[in-house]
Amino acid sequence: MKKKLVAVTGALALALTGCAAGGNATTAPTLSTDDLLVTTPAATGELDRATWNLPFGEPASLDPIKAFNYPENTVVANLCEGLMQLQPDYSIKPNLAESVESPDASTYVYTVREGVKFWDGQPMTADDVAYSLGRQLDANEGSYWAGGVVDNIASIEKTGDWEVTVKLKQPDSTFNSYMVTPIGTIVEKAHREATGADYGNPTGQVMCTGPYSVGAWNQGQSISLMRNDNYWNAEKKAKTAQVDINFIVDSAAIASALTTGAIDGSYDVPLGALSSLQDSTQGSLYLGRSLQLVAIIGTGQGAFADPAVRNALMMATDREAIAATVFEGTAQASRSLIPNEGWAYGNSVFEKGREKLAPTTLDIEGAKAELKKAKVDISQTIKIVYPSERTYYADIISEISNGAKAIGLTVEPEGIPSAQFGAFFSDAEARAGHDAFVTNNYMDVPDPLAFLRTIVGTGGSQNYNEFSQPDIDALLDKAAAASDENDRAALVNEIQDKAMADLPWIPIVDPSVRLFLGNRVTGVPASFVYLYYPWAADLGASGK
Repeated sequence: MKKKLVAVTGALALALTGCAAGGNATTAPTLSTDDLLVTTPAATGELDRATWNLPFGEPASLDPIKAFNYPENTVVANLCEGLMQLQPDYSIKPNLAESVESPDASTYVYTVREGVKFWDGQPMTADDVAYSLGRQLDANEGSYWAGGVVDNIASIEKTGDWEVTVKLKQPDSTFNSYMVTPIGTIVEKAHREATGADYGNPTGQVMCTGPYSVGAWNQGQSISLMRNDNYWNAEKKAKTAQVDINFIVDSAAIASALTTGAIDGSYDVPLGALSSLQDSTQGSLYLGRSLQLVAIIGTGQGAFADPAVRNALMMATDREAIAATVFEGTAQASRSLIPNEGWAYGNSVFEKGREKLAPTTLDIEGAKAELKKAKVDISQTIKIVYPSERTYYADIISEISNGAKAIGLTVEPEGIPSAQFGAFFSDAEARAGHDAFVTNNYMDVPDPLAFLRTIVGTGGSQNYNEFSQPDIDALLDKAAAASDENDRAALVNEIQDKAMADLPWIPIVDPSVRLFLGNRVTGVPASFVYLYYPWAADLGASGK
């Protein structure tokens, strides 16, 4: 573990030096999957208090069904628990469910764990479980997870004193994996009903079963997590009594707070802070296994609507240079719409499928040949929209533009305010008149089928360009019904091949998890599990 950390830090230092010197970006060391960590060294003792940071800002709500982004999920993961729990190595284990049985891919029977209590001392029951799952289906509750997996639920019923059964409209072998997300998170029914409109806000808060409860919530500044000393899982009792989470978003301020020890740690360290942190004697920068993807999403308009244009642009884009320079050696060039190692089953099958895909190396001549297949006017300027506050996106689009120019295309960045940019993911009218937009996306669960169907399935939740191919839809359905994991993986490889041929999204890089820990703390996962796993419970003293 220690050796891997040293190797990553060295690669990062060389990448940063190459950027500063203005040298050839592609000569910088390539980040290897073997360099990426699953976790950090285990804590050697407890702490009375630690300070963390959320670089994406303050959570809008602590209601699990409103937890659909980095700030909310990173906090809620320590408070509220799912029937299943995602582990740092991406395996899935029973949690508030003692077990699950699936007699077929349309039926999931959960045995509810006995002896679990909410923070107020009330026991968790099967009624709480059925109610919590049912909130996803209640339009009045306004779940941000509505659609997709949730739309496929036919019924949720308490079928025994300690049993809840979920029946689906169509077979879905991925359903149980979503029980690690807020879709499967359990809250106390009585508290939710009594709290009303204040539920999830600083006044009403939430009532859950996790290793931490909510302490002081100073809006605009911080939120404190207080250890649940009566936590049902004694083996996973939190090692730090109080974790104060700040909401600092400025890159320079984050770097300063981490290097001076004002903050003990942070996930999602901003790219602008890396040069300061990798030389810090105050702590260590860890790079972890990730499920994230930076990509360019087509809207189905303009020259970018032609798959030959998209393929040519991908071939002409130096993705390895973007990984080495824009991401300063902390990302890998994307080979697929599926982030590297974004799976928890069928390893050998997925690895073989990935080996068949085109390499990530720059191919200008191949791009020119591909562009000749285009059936649109390639003299049209392609504008790629990005949130103007995130300047690294402009750097990415600049590199894409360089490759485009080399093959006879014109690509320009179009920066707009983040508040306006967010509408691109929910409003077709906002996307009207624009060719493409950027995304820093991630897999909700480590299952490529679950991720791909949101992008290439007809009507998928992330299908923003009306992409529709009957043969892909048929394969998606077949894979969802497959009970054997290797069979499912083989079908997903077929879907991946077809998706990479038409590229509704252009994958650019797979960012690693960027985690900084001060010298006095350790223990948290390094992988991209912190949105759904109680990472703060593992945070403790390093013994240094």
